[in-house]
This record gives sequence, structure tokens and C-alpha cells, in this order.
Amino acid sequence: QVQLVESGGGLVQAGGSLRLSCAASGGVFSSFAMAWFRQAPGKEREFVAAINWSGSNTYYTDSVKGRFTISRDSAKNTVYLQMNGLEPEDTAVYYCAAHRRSGLRIGVDDYGYWGQGTQVTVSS
Repeated sequence: QVQLVESGGGLVQAGGSLRLSCAASGGVFSSFAMAWFRQAPGKEREFVAAINWSGSNTYYTDSVKGRFTISRDSAKNTVYLQMNGLEPEDTAVYYCAAHRRSGLRIGVDDYGYWGQGTQVTVSS
């Protein structure tokens, strides 16, 4: 059973930075494409960023391009989301997700494995 555990969330002022981590266990990490989603209160869960199995290909939603960076460390079975230039609109619970299908995917239904989420709050 694949398990994903996020960490690194917290409270930060606008313009600040945070790095989220997602530790994976119970599966062959290199066989999974990984992604980050987020969900703000009263809103649907939305795609943030994705990375393929090797780390050679990434994709971002427009609102975070140039500010967020997704990466992975196969030696540590961990995927990261470096978030710079944070804005109050980035406030949400951030979720790590994994799938075994080919290609980068942005749909919630494309992912079969999810973490429990970590809260990110950006104050103005």
C-alpha cells in the first residue's frame, strides 16, 4: 500500500517562502508520477504542479509559474514543492498525489494515491 506523508506547511507573510515535502513509502517510487494539488476553504481541489517519474519533465498551473518549483529525490523517495513569492491567494491545504499512468496529468481523478495534506497560510 502506497503511503504519502506531507510536511513543511505553516504560516508565512506575503512574499515569503516555504518548502513542502512528500515522503512516499510502500511502492517503487520511480514508477510514479507525482503532483501537488491544493484546496482552499469552500473551493474545489485544484492542480498546482506535476513531475514525471524521472524528474525530467514538469508542468505548472499558470498562477504559480515562476514562483513554485516541483522536484523529486529518488534516493529519499521524496517530492518537493518550493514555493517562493507566496501570496494570500496561495492559502490552502496542499496535497501530494501519485499515479502510475504515463505522462503528466492534472485531473484529481487521474491520481490514485493521496497524502493527508498540509496547511499553508499566507498573511497579507
